[in-house]
Amino acid sequence: MSSTPLLYGTPPPDGTTADRSAPVGPYGAGVPLRGDDLSEITTRIRERIVTMCATPEGGHLGGSMSLVEILSVLYFRVLRHDPRFPGLPDRDVLLLSKGHGGIGLFATLCEAGYFPAEELAGYARPGSHFTAHPHPGIPGVEMPSGSLGHGLAVGVGYALAHRLDRTARRCFVVMGDGELQEGSVWEAASVAAAHRLGGLTAIVDRNGLQISGSTETVGALEPLADRWRAFGWRVLEADGHDVDALTAALAPANDTDRPTVLIAHTVKGKGVAPIEGQARSHFARLGRRQEQQLLKALRADSGARR
Repeated sequence: MSSTPLLYGTPPPDGTTADRSAPVGPYGAGVPLRGDDLSEITTRIRERIVTMCATPEGGHLGGSMSLVEILSVLYFRVLRHDPRFPGLPDRDVLLLSKGHGGIGLFATLCEAGYFPAEELAGYARPGSHFTAHPHPGIPGVEMPSGSLGHGLAVGVGYALAHRLDRTARRCFVVMGDGELQEGSVWEAASVAAAHRLGGLTAIVDRNGLQISGSTETVGALEPLADRWRAFGWRVLEADGHDVDALTAALAPANDTDRPTVLIAHTVKGKGVAPIEGQARSHFARLGRRQEQQLLKALRADSGARR
């Protein structure tokens, strides 16, 4: 393999392709992780999220915490990808439409080996790639996001391109439940079903809360599963913090050409009891004492689960 340095997001010069036989584990190991291993990784991801929220810029704490198991299962059990070469032409694609969960994505990409922890430590500092929302200047990030309601339409475009290229690539779009109040989501859902894009999977982080309160108070979504079915989608539901249930739900569905939506039932702020299930955890700029309290709570919870 060539040792020529690569720019972020470029494929290797020798035409290397992603291994389609097994997902890539941490640092290119090529082995899906066991539950115990993944538990250790999710704890580290949550610790990184807390630390990023203790910077002067702060971060979206609650909605990043609710995504941790979803992102971990995707990057360590499901996606075909190679952290050494983020731009492999036959990689699976993950779009974080819920851009305010960006620090959760950054922490996961770091754990997966896309960049060293030293780079992530510069979050929110002058000259750093890492800001509150994702952008393609960060290795592993496919699209800029933050303005809600765009990811599913972009995912439709990817899925159509994959079909035209006659590839087995899959596209996953991770959305917030409050984001489903955007009309553009349902326009994209209609198009995806009409074109029978079986390679497209949407994942809804159903934590029930948005910045201004309960989703059902702000703009009711239920019956959510029936709504997706009415648009012609295959609908699955799972505990969004159960890694084995998520893994099973996100397995390829070879017997259908309908797009799939997984409604992942989660808890905002998951992992640290003082902030779980609270809308006020949406954004945080933690002080040093608060950071240490949350890290201590995370470690205690992790130790209790072992």
